[in-house]
Amino acid sequence: MTTTTTRRLSLLKPTGHLTLGNYLGALRPMAAGQHEADCFYGVADLHALTVPHDPLELRQHTTELATLLLAVGLDASTLFVQSRVPAHAQLAYLLECVASTGELNRMIQFKEKRGQQDSVRVSLYTYPALMAADILLYRPAQVPVGDDQRQHVELTRDLAMRFNSSYGPVFTVPEITTPAAGARVMDLADPTSKMGKSGAAGPGAIRLLDSPDVIRRKVGRAVTDSETGARAVRADRETKPGVTNLLEILIACGGSADAITTYGALKKAVTDAVVAELEPVRKRYDDLASDAAHVSGVYDAGAARCRAVTAPVLAAAEAAIGLS
Repeated sequence: MTTTTTRRLSLLKPTGHLTLGNYLGALRPMAAGQHEADCFYGVADLHALTVPHDPLELRQHTTELATLLLAVGLDASTLFVQSRVPAHAQLAYLLECVASTGELNRMIQFKEKRGQQDSVRVSLYTYPALMAADILLYRPAQVPVGDDQRQHVELTRDLAMRFNSSYGPVFTVPEITTPAAGARVMDLADPTSKMGKSGAAGPGAIRLLDSPDVIRRKVGRAVTDSETGARAVRADRETKPGVTNLLEILIACGGSADAITTYGALKKAVTDAVVAELEPVRKRYDDLASDAAHVSGVYDAGAARCRAVTAPVLAAAEAAIGLS
């Protein structure tokens, strides 16, 4: 086995529109650190099939997300669309063959969605095996993971160890690490909830492709607080979550809160800082969207490299389990 200590991997589902929260919390740090490691960043279109969806919208979201990954500056990374690297789905089935129903029953995301609906897709039940395949195919030594995905990476480790014990040493068992915290951006309309793709259709989420006018309206309507008397511009996550969120967005976008004493001035400063931060992304996106051949070429090359990297791992797994 060849273990890569400096390999980074992250896949994003094309199930919504990327927001300022996604950019400041994940995409910008990914772009800043891509020269420090061998980075693989993908569009997880197979994961998007675990819930009801419109095929046309999935294609549109996939194209938008793929273009945005380039627009935010991930030019030095290997970019790919998951479904164009067949080893992901092929290894997922082999891992399903070593996973147990008890393990999958305990997955929190499945339990939560199953509790909300009478029936869910089987792929939602088994997708932790696909996520494990996404990781194990690239043999990283470490997997940075937040609390919301820790359970899935723990399952990945369990499946890798069980496969290795039963059939031979094929997989690197990755260590779980805590990633460096990116900017924590909350929803403008509900500053107790994170701003993310799931809420991108709401008034409190700034999309990366929102126009300056739309950004201005959303920030202008952002929740501040209901404090009576002196309405101080100060950070206090407990009593002033809305103001605190605006201050943190301002600083994350390179602005300064010095001399700002009113909520109106704060919102104007936040608007100006966000528009300035996202303008290069929007411009780069427009340029790329008009050059679809270039975007396709980048992703074709990325998929080819992924197939070359993952083929030996899949072949070793198939041989170990008795398929060849």
